[in-house]
Amino acid sequence: MKVVLIRHGESEANFENYWTGWLDVSLTEKGRQQAWVAGEQIKAMGITFDFAFASVLQRTIITCDAVLEASNQLWVPVHKTWRLNERHYGQLVGVNKDVMVAQYGKEQVQKWRRGYDEPPLYVEENDFDRRYDSLDPRLIPKGENLGMVVARVVPFWQDQVVPLLKDHKNILITGHGNSLRALVKYLEDVPKDDMDTIDIPNAQPIIYEFDSQANLIERAI
Repeated sequence: MKVVLIRHGESEANFENYWTGWLDVSLTEKGRQQAWVAGEQIKAMGITFDFAFASVLQRTIITCDAVLEASNQLWVPVHKTWRLNERHYGQLVGVNKDVMVAQYGKEQVQKWRRGYDEPPLYVEENDFDRRYDSLDPRLIPKGENLGMVVARVVPFWQDQVVPLLKDHKNILITGHGNSLRALVKYLEDVPKDDMDTIDIPNAQPIIYEFDSQANLIERAI
């Protein structure tokens, strides 16, 4: 069985260099094209899906749909889950990265960006729409370090993906830079201090193969 991980194409926030987190921004035209090309690559490799997952943020949903359409698989059912959302950057959300470097220094900003245990400055209250109304409020963070992202992504894998793999299904997962880094850390047992070595480019398929018991065989790409 195969699982393909794809980070969304270039977003408006990527282009304008600010922290996005749980902000619901769209893709740039370049990002849409990147997603389409990823789908064409999937088609050329002959990979077919039985099920797909995306976060509840439109940049991954648009990417997921483009990948499926370009690979002639738009009919594949897609489940959207908040557990695949990007890391919640707390008070950094919506702020230009260069501005924060100027205000707090490069070293501190790097700790906020890449620190496994160090969270960003928390927000006092989240201002989210009704897509999160069904969640227990205790599950919704006011800021996350990388360890917290890992903690919410792993149950998604164990509860939703593993049963499908054991049922011999191929799966597409479209996510974000940090939610997919968290998943790669778990799948490849990457030490937390080495998470910086995990590179998740925009709209580049990462392919894993599993046996019938959902044990990892290899990372193909």
